[in-house]
Amino acid sequence: MTLTLEEAIARVPQWAGASDLKVSPLGGGITNINYRVDVGGESFFLRIAGANTELLGINREYEHAANLAAGRLGIAPEVIYFIQPEGYLVTRFITGRPLPPEEIRQRENIRRVMDTVRKIHMMPEIPGNFSTFRTIENYSEIARSYGVTFPRNFDWLLECMVEAEKALMTSPYAPRPCHNDLLNANFLTNGQLYIVDWEYAGMGDRFFDLANFSDHHELSDEQDRWLLECYFGEVSPTHWAHLKIMKIMSDLREATWGLVQIGISKLDFDFRDYADKFFNRVIENIHDPGWGQWLKEITKNV
Repeated sequence: MTLTLEEAIARVPQWAGASDLKVSPLGGGITNINYRVDVGGESFFLRIAGANTELLGINREYEHAANLAAGRLGIAPEVIYFIQPEGYLVTRFITGRPLPPEEIRQRENIRRVMDTVRKIHMMPEIPGNFSTFRTIENYSEIARSYGVTFPRNFDWLLECMVEAEKALMTSPYAPRPCHNDLLNANFLTNGQLYIVDWEYAGMGDRFFDLANFSDHHELSDEQDRWLLECYFGEVSPTHWAHLKIMKIMSDLREATWGLVQIGISKLDFDFRDYADKFFNRVIENIHDPGWGQWLKEITKNV
């Protein structure tokens, strides 16, 4: 059952009986409806979950657990309350500013991001698992069930995805806690760097986080090398190939996410244009001669 804003506010014990409560809608989200709540001299963030978001692979219990763990480390907003069973999250409001792409791409900020992402990957195990390959498959099935139109070459794209997974599985990774949605809107700073929106968090391949951040911020090859150096202390050929393959898979995940949203979302947003943008990037990068070279690099020692 979806709660109204008033019903959600009434379910938060800390706000009971408050006479000075002020609510302000926050823009920018394309999945949920978000609010700032000012009460008792403090500011909070209230997320009203969008309709059918479980079809996007979002588990609100898992999101809560991941945000709670990251909040304790000071790299995410502190969790104040969790409205159950609806899964609406209340966190401390971060008074900070975004880091626009041109700023976050600076060398020192890439280092700050990698330092923070490494802390995520070192957290204790969190509930839920994330595989970009299974996610793409699931999104595809759901979008088809809603009659969404697919690109004509989609079957070929899935064949390329299977090829990539087979290559990467020749050197299986140890699952780590991952955020899995490191787009620009999910970073804030007030001197300290915070990462918000933990909806897709779960145990997964840390290279997906690295690639997802790089991909969403359109890092150059030089910046990708710096990213790997910041995270690992070196740039090995295998790390380079893994990152490059996962960047393409990140685009394919984003494109199929857009297809699901075309089918289910009631928000005023052009999800078709969003999906097409990422499909075009996937196609362009698979046609790059590097694609075959990266696959060979991953499997050459097997």
